[in-house]
Amino acid sequence: MTDSILSPKATTSPNNIFILAGQSNMAGRGGVSLDPTTDKMVWDGYIPLECESNDSIFRLNADMVWEQAHEPLHWDIDVVKTNGIGPGMAFANELLAIGGKRIGAIGLVPCAIGGSHLKEWVKGTNRYDNLVERIRASEKNGGTVQGILWYQGESDAAVEEEAMCYERELTKFFIDLRADTNHPELPIILVKLVTHDFFLSPNISFKEEVCNALEAVTHRLPNVTMVDGPMAVGNFDDGLNEDKGHLNVKSEVKLGKMFAHSFYSNFAHNFLS
Repeated sequence: MTDSILSPKATTSPNNIFILAGQSNMAGRGGVSLDPTTDKMVWDGYIPLECESNDSIFRLNADMVWEQAHEPLHWDIDVVKTNGIGPGMAFANELLAIGGKRIGAIGLVPCAIGGSHLKEWVKGTNRYDNLVERIRASEKNGGTVQGILWYQGESDAAVEEEAMCYERELTKFFIDLRADTNHPELPIILVKLVTHDFFLSPNISFKEEVCNALEAVTHRLPNVTMVDGPMAVGNFDDGLNEDKGHLNVKSEVKLGKMFAHSFYSNFAHNFLS
């Protein structure tokens, strides 16, 4: 990924910044499959039109430096896993398409970690501290965080005790994060889960409990809404990777567009007015 390191740097911070957080389907596994000759997960390198680089889209890399964004967005963040296409670039390109020049430059802050549980994100953990640090760093030289795209819960949906306390813990997590980043009304867009983590627990799923918790959080907290992951995927055979646990390229692109339309219709007036 040497070309990623050499991507053009931004001279100033992007106007409008978005945090990409959660687990593997946010980090992006589109186009990733098992190579039978090496028995390793590899990305096929295919980048759809909706995810191509744009002079108005930047990413905050692992060194806290803004650079032109291109897939895979999480290559230096979710370093233990193989990353492919996620929803971030499709989101940014679609937001620019529907909002026009008023949107300005978009900054994406990849933070997702594959396989992570909510308990690894809550206040008091290293992951929480790193998330707060990256949010603060993204605004250091101008620009404003306008929203968080949160796609997480598959791991919790495979563990009964975690699923049962997901609503309480997620609510507290968002309250803490808003307070510690000085964004008390920061817009948050959640994703209704498509699958549970059957790699962790193949025979037991508490996906419905986690989905109900996600829905409940949209009612408990202001400026929180949710997009329908199953709608983005459609038919499982056509919308998931061969592993049946991760969204494929087509589904990640559709999800990114859904994020963009949800943000634009619900929250864009905050900075376009």
